[in-house]
Amino acid sequence: MTKTKKKKKERAAFQGERGAFSQQAILNLLGPDAELAPYERFEEAFRALQKGDVTCAVIPFENTLHGSVHENYDHILNFNMQIEAETSVRIVHNLIACPGVPFSKIKTVYSHPVALNQCLDFFRNNPQVSRTTYYDTAGSVKMVLENKLPDAAAIASSLAAEIYGGRILKKGIEDDHQNFTRFFLLRPQVPKRRFADDGKDWKTSIVFTTRNSPGSLFRSLAVFALRDISLAKIESRPHRGKPWEYLFYLDLHAHVEEERVQNALGHLTELADMIRILGCYPKGF
Repeated sequence: MTKTKKKKKERAAFQGERGAFSQQAILNLLGPDAELAPYERFEEAFRALQKGDVTCAVIPFENTLHGSVHENYDHILNFNMQIEAETSVRIVHNLIACPGVPFSKIKTVYSHPVALNQCLDFFRNNPQVSRTTYYDTAGSVKMVLENKLPDAAAIASSLAAEIYGGRILKKGIEDDHQNFTRFFLLRPQVPKRRFADDGKDWKTSIVFTTRNSPGSLFRSLAVFALRDISLAKIESRPHRGKPWEYLFYLDLHAHVEEERVQNALGHLTELADMIRILGCYPKGF
């Protein structure tokens, strides 16, 4: 009788403290049994995955209001990581304070600068409250609660309030409720997935560079238009070490093994100086 090989427990790196929105993304992608490995900086999370201290990383790459997290587009290339899956998390910002502290006593609010900037209407309507940046949303809740600050609050998720024992004074104070962040599940290597007509919507993410000549980007993008391949996203980033040259990140609405995609990538190889496939994965929701 053969023994069933026990599946290795997932240990997921993420930026921030427990209770960060990344924790909800981990729950979406890996379920409740994944072990959390928080790091203060994105680079530390990528480095931990490269060293094998964790089995995967769950990292934000784009927000519907703030735009792309440019640092992480650089890291995914520099650390040679691959995308296995994606998910979107609805961002709900809550004002959280120590138990017993009323809103009337709040003078300072701490949070990540992106979160603060997504709650400008709240600060405009409450001029008596000042805002102070902190490295993380959940980390700001942890700091306020640990120091028992009697006149301060933090902006973070309801999960952070639950974890650190905070009291939610005001719910959903973000300016725009259509606020979502897109997270990628990353690994050093992802097994190839065979394309099948299974009803799934697939995405393929790539990065490439072009020669610095007139029309080179137009011709590069045309290889997809000629084959009716829809582009979900295009992002340009400076090519480090090569001033005024750029990397182009693309998300395609297609599976990498489709014949039309293979033909397009083959055509692009003739035009580009460098091309790399970052991942092929089912479209997240």
